[in-house]
Amino acid sequence: MKNIDYVGKFKIAGLFSLALIIGTVVMYFTKGLNYGVDFRGGVEIQVKFKNSVSLGDLRTALTEKQVAMSQLQSIGDDNQNEFLLKLETDKGDLNAISTQVGSVLTEKFGVGSFEILKNDIVGPKAGAQLRVSAFQALFWAILAIMIYLALRFEYKFAPGAIAALIHDVVIILGAFILTQKEFSLQIVAALLAIIGYSVNDTVVIYDRVREIEQANPTMGSFEIMNRALNETMSRTIITSLTVLGVSLVMLFMGGAVIHDFFFAMTIGVILGVYSTIFIAVPMTVFTEKFFKKNA
Repeated sequence: MKNIDYVGKFKIAGLFSLALIIGTVVMYFTKGLNYGVDFRGGVEIQVKFKNSVSLGDLRTALTEKQVAMSQLQSIGDDNQNEFLLKLETDKGDLNAISTQVGSVLTEKFGVGSFEILKNDIVGPKAGAQLRVSAFQALFWAILAIMIYLALRFEYKFAPGAIAALIHDVVIILGAFILTQKEFSLQIVAALLAIIGYSVNDTVVIYDRVREIEQANPTMGSFEIMNRALNETMSRTIITSLTVLGVSLVMLFMGGAVIHDFFFAMTIGVILGVYSTIFIAVPMTVFTEKFFKKNA
């Protein structure tokens, strides 16, 4: 078994993570998240044509009729002839806008030449409420995990795990701000999944830490944490590579609809391992020393 000093690298990892978090905060106030229709309000229409239609022809047809599109993309293979149209607006009758799109497509491509597979309409107020609810869901999930860890283990374990979870969520948000990928409800679902995955990895190591503490009551905190990390590293690598492999396959081959979801998942899996090893566990050592010093 290798004996790598993971805890000793906390300062370097901490500075690196702090730089990423500061960068995310700066980008949030300068660029901001690219909220999807779910959070901004608007119309999202998925349409399937019976005959071959190019993305350019569809864009031209809608632009000529002054349909204000925010995004138009092809879904799946070209021979499927499926498209996703997103319209963002804070004014006007959203139902009328949706009807206008149907009329334009009928006029351009003919009656019965297409089928509306999905027609989602979200008002601006409802979008703003969904945005607040989404971030509340993330907050309550992290709070519940903090309470669980404090009860399941000792109080000293909770701060490190929560810091790691917040670290992961913030940096993923930074990746979405940087790339200006759409932040929607499915990304919130991805963040909740990442929180669960990351804390599971952390709990496995915390269990090993507790076992070593009970078996070696005189061993120092640094040595206990490093030993726990080294003993669980093979499990961490195997599990993470398995999840990462599936996530990468879905990212590159799953199509446009789930691309952003697995973009978040891929980053989250990598960050989950990094934050557990270099943030959560080392912080537990310093938290323990802090409480002992004050006691």
